[in-house]
Amino acid sequence: MIPFHELLLFALAALVLGISPGPNMIYLISRSITQGKQAGIISLLGVICGFLVHIVMVSFGLTALLFAVPIAYDLLKISGVIYLLYLAYQAIKPNGKSLFETREDLPHDKPGRLFIIGFLTNVLNPKVAVFYLSFFPSLST
Repeated sequence: MIPFHELLLFALAALVLGISPGPNMIYLISRSITQGKQAGIISLLGVICGFLVHIVMVSFGLTALLFAVPIAYDLLKISGVIYLLYLAYQAIKPNGKSLFETREDLPHDKPGRLFIIGFLTNVLNPKVAVFYLSFFPSLST
């Protein structure tokens, strides 16, 4: 059984991770504002599934492998950067409008796309992998 004070420390750290600004939060806020509550919830489900991937990786020691083999961790970071650059390009590509200009004619993404983008935004976020590895070292070694 986990001691209560350690459980509280973990809960506090998870709260800080959850509310700290990052790709997940920006994605969820943008989808909720532009496409409504249902799109935000579908996107959130994708992000949650991304968290589950990190939990499974830690459980099987795969996160420790990422840190033991630096090239694997570098590939994860590079994949994340490429994905974020792709998202940035989509926001500023030619014939695009200002990021801060309100538009009513925005195309709505389909639920599958919302889920996949939320999932990838989380899975390719190395901050989450580092968080789980630091809090579950006994599982990952």
